[in-house]
Amino acid sequence: MRPYWSPYVVGVGLGLTLLATYLLMGFGLGASGAFAHLTARLEGVLAPDRAQANSYIAGYLESGRLWSQWIVVEVIGVALGALLGAWSAGRFAWRLTKGAEIGRGRRLLFAFVGGAGVGFASRVAQGCTSGVALSGGAVLAPGAWAFFAGFMASGFLVASIVRRAWR
Repeated sequence: MRPYWSPYVVGVGLGLTLLATYLLMGFGLGASGAFAHLTARLEGVLAPDRAQANSYIAGYLESGRLWSQWIVVEVIGVALGALLGAWSAGRFAWRLTKGAEIGRGRRLLFAFVGGAGVGFASRVAQGCTSGVALSGGAVLAPGAWAFFAGFMASGFLVASIVRRAWR
């Protein structure tokens, strides 16, 4: 296995990617909107009457084809880039990392609950961490900086609580 990239190099790369998205697309980075588009389409197929009656979901359905949404294409690129990066570094493997104090079932449950909580919160906040903190912070939006501070503080708090299960 090759060593991880320097976080400083990655940070500069992320900043340049963010700058490029603003210059080329007119938007910053984000991810949660892609999942909102996808789930709205699924509901449109599975329960079309209910989807059209919901103004939140109907807005996504009226936005045009799924593949013409820049954020959907971006998230596909992120997934492909992650796979390529892991493969090229010799780190691509299917594995579940966990601490000695936690079983596989609890680890998967915690991952699901944490992911669902962040997903729900990203829709309430009208953006995910990358959309609100990175893109909003890049344009010096005060709300983005407040969100980022709260996100980091809560992350440190939860990490200190959960750390015991990973020892």
